[in-house]
Amino acid sequence: MSVKIEVWGDYACFTRPEMKVERVSYDVMTPSAARGLVEAIYWHPGLAWRIDRIYVLNPIRFTNIRRNEVKSKISAQNVRSVMNGAQKPLYISTSEDIQQRAAMVLKDVRYVIEAHFTLTDKANETDNAGKFQDIIKRRLVRGQCYHQPYFGCREFPANFKLFEGITIDTAYPNEQRDLGYMLYDMDYSNQEDIQAMFFRGTLKDGVVDLTNCEVIR
Repeated sequence: MSVKIEVWGDYACFTRPEMKVERVSYDVMTPSAARGLVEAIYWHPGLAWRIDRIYVLNPIRFTNIRRNEVKSKISAQNVRSVMNGAQKPLYISTSEDIQQRAAMVLKDVRYVIEAHFTLTDKANETDNAGKFQDIIKRRLVRGQCYHQPYFGCREFPANFKLFEGITIDTAYPNEQRDLGYMLYDMDYSNQEDIQAMFFRGTLKDGVVDLTNCEVIR
């Protein structure tokens, strides 16, 4: 079962992991960001979302902004230590750690996300594909979500609606562009060794096709 969702917003930042300090966005939304956006609208343990295609409707445009961020983070090791009884702080003081950083972000973005779902082993006897299909479409029509979807960063909210058109007019018809290696998703199957997965992105006729892409770790 598949669904097409039109999403748009003023800004987006799909951060390249190779940039260590300043944020620099990929040219196009990543599959993991698209999956997270769809899950914000409807998530259920009995289904797993798969992103098939991302259609780029608006021209790719960048702008530079400055943002306040914190320079430190709470490590997973500290969290485990506290859970085992260690007396360590589990908070970040923004007044002490705040830092202004530049970011190169996308502006005026609009995409159509084409996705499908498969049932997982956590689906119960009353769960079926038709039921989930009706729920996701009803939520899209009503504008319902579990939390506000966003484009890479929470301060860049995403608007969404069900795409009901027949044809999708992209910003780059009859053009092919190499996007380089992009983040595909994170592999959480081993919590002790979470791995990033990448793929070679290609924007062909304004579409990033993920149906048969090769994923590398």
